[in-house]
Amino acid sequence: MLYLQNVSYTFPNKHLLFSGLNLSIKKGEKIALVGNNGVGKSTLLQLITRQIIPSEGQIFCNAKLYTVPQHFGQLNDLSIEDALQISSKLKALHAILDGDASVENYDALADDWDIEHRVLEALQDWHLPELDLTKKLSSLSGGQKTKLFLAGIKIHQPDLVIMDEPSNHLDSTSREQLYQYISHTNQTLIVVSHDRTLLNLLLKICELTPTGIKLYGGNYQFFKEQKALELTALSEDVLEKEKAIRKAKDKERETSERQQKLDARGKGKQAKSGVARIMMNTLRNSAENSTAKLKDTHAQKIGGLQSELKDLRAGIPALDQMKFQFDYSNLHKGKTLVRALNINYSFGTKKLWSNPLNFEILSGERIAITGNNGSGKTTLIQLILGKLQACEGEIFRFYNAIIYIDQDYSVLQNQLSVFQQAESFNSGHLEGHEIKIRLNRFLFHKDDWDKTCAQLSGGERMRLLLCCLTIQRNAPDIIILDEPTNNLDIQNVDILTAAIKDYQGTLIVISHDEVFKKEIGIHRNIQL
Repeated sequence: MLYLQNVSYTFPNKHLLFSGLNLSIKKGEKIALVGNNGVGKSTLLQLITRQIIPSEGQIFCNAKLYTVPQHFGQLNDLSIEDALQISSKLKALHAILDGDASVENYDALADDWDIEHRVLEALQDWHLPELDLTKKLSSLSGGQKTKLFLAGIKIHQPDLVIMDEPSNHLDSTSREQLYQYISHTNQTLIVVSHDRTLLNLLLKICELTPTGIKLYGGNYQFFKEQKALELTALSEDVLEKEKAIRKAKDKERETSERQQKLDARGKGKQAKSGVARIMMNTLRNSAENSTAKLKDTHAQKIGGLQSELKDLRAGIPALDQMKFQFDYSNLHKGKTLVRALNINYSFGTKKLWSNPLNFEILSGERIAITGNNGSGKTTLIQLILGKLQACEGEIFRFYNAIIYIDQDYSVLQNQLSVFQQAESFNSGHLEGHEIKIRLNRFLFHKDDWDKTCAQLSGGERMRLLLCCLTIQRNAPDIIILDEPTNNLDIQNVDILTAAIKDYQGTLIVISHDEVFKKEIGIHRNIQL
């Protein structure tokens, strides 16, 4: 169905993204495509869907393709029916039914007489009834857009479905519907996702790296176990290579010392035996050449071992190289930080919640705010932050410091450089070199310090913000996370998870990622 043969892709600026990709996908297979941010997963999907062409190699596909995209910005100015690529068929169908039986209309319809029925049925299935298809796509929310393109699978009936982060923006109910589809469909799937619940439904994992694709038979949990075994083996290889370098250096020193003793002894014998000066010079030069050759041999061996060690260390995941040093809130456990008494919020004359909200948030708690799209989760966050005012009831705030982290990590200032952003959090008056040490710990090296925050990927923005929080003298009393994993790859989700586990203050989370919530220790829900 789909074959990639020695595929490479190089950007116009001559930067090689990946090379030597070989992959074969058979009918009915369900594939997860995983890899770190920046490795080229979305580019590979564009190659498969023929939006761009490979720099080298070939891609063969004899299947009808359909894509559920991650980003919709380029489609926002289109009508919904144009974004779904169904407008020409619907117009042709209505024209024929109205009596215009032209060849052009029949060609446009292509015998797809039940297109309108499938559209209505698919929209109903994804809880988008009575959707005005002539409206612009920009009129829909993120969750509605994702559901619209998922409905497009039933409308277009493809052989091969490509999904790029399909669970982004979906509420729990819609996610469960997506999981059911993936579990039961007979269609061939290629899925890029950081949603580990979804990934565990797919029984083949393809890991994309700059040098190829490695296949793992099994779901994501099996993949993680295999990667852990590989990491253990890699760590052992690093230790062995370090031992080999030490032995090689010891051998080099011993050989050098032995050669020096032999040279000194030879010179003494030659002087006593009265060897002519010209012959002594010849012998001395011969000995020096022999010593130089030995040094070159040892240097080459050590250099080769050090190069191999560098390659091995490059394979160790970033999470295993980082150390987190969160400073902790001084508030005692159980202190009331937020108290809401009969609060509500209104849009015009319509109140958001049918019943006013009453709750308390205590120091040290880990709380999830849950509810379907449109239930008011982000509005409640804005009320807790004091950015919005309740139309009725009262909300009392007793915290000193709070930080709100959304999925774009927009607390970072795009115009600042990485180093300037870190400096802006320096309430503990660290020296400049100490800030640079912290940046290095979070994988921002010298070449990154002058980059602007606007140039950073989602994972890099997350790592920079975590670094900034460790630079502050005190951690905030409350951290609020609003869909923080949406734009992260799995490696960066793991980094965020480890950091949040270290944090001992109060945590409020909006997330549809059930695995993430479980791993960070959520123990109470505010259900809207």
